[in-house]
Amino acid sequence: MRTYGQYCAVAKALDVIGDRWTLLIVREILLRGPCRYTDLRNGLPGIATDLLADRLRDLAKAGIVSREDAPPPVATTLYRLTPRGEELAPLLRELLRWGTPLMQEGPASGDVFRGQWLVWPAEMSLTDREPAAPPVTIQVLADDEPAVLETSGGGVHVTPGRAEDPDAVLRGPAHTILGLFGGFIDLDRAGAMGAECDGDRGALERVLPDAATGQ
Repeated sequence: MRTYGQYCAVAKALDVIGDRWTLLIVREILLRGPCRYTDLRNGLPGIATDLLADRLRDLAKAGIVSREDAPPPVATTLYRLTPRGEELAPLLRELLRWGTPLMQEGPASGDVFRGQWLVWPAEMSLTDREPAAPPVTIQVLADDEPAVLETSGGGVHVTPGRAEDPDAVLRGPAHTILGLFGGFIDLDRAGAMGAECDGDRGALERVLPDAATGQ
């Protein structure tokens, strides 16, 4: 392991998690739960297979990730975060907050998107404006990557994947949908930027922040 050689907690932390891809591996496991190697590789487009193996080995040695065999009938290894690894969640959420303004210019050429990357932006920005009303389910297709929004207890819970019978379907470019969820644009502006809403538009409006205030 490379080291900064400094007796400082920040430097010591970066000795462990400062290498390229390391925090993104942690992000994927935080968002998805225990992951197969192929899950991680799919969620980290651009990473070389041997580099992913090296990073997982380093994270295991540092006590951040553990390996375990999946229960039958699945014959594969799962990677999960240890309690020490889960302590990185607040750090990654703050990095997301800090990085959100950098997203407003839209993706650079070649940038890719994965549905699970909607989880934190949506859960941090969306709330249920009608918590006493029956819950609603919204299918989101951001760059055709699926995620499901469900209202519960006044909040919004997000999972990657597809809903069987959603109240509404929101589809469009990822940067447009992220702008909508962040309160930077409203539904009308999102429509002009390529987003479409099918089904109950009111179900979607119920969870979106006010674009005028971001709340």
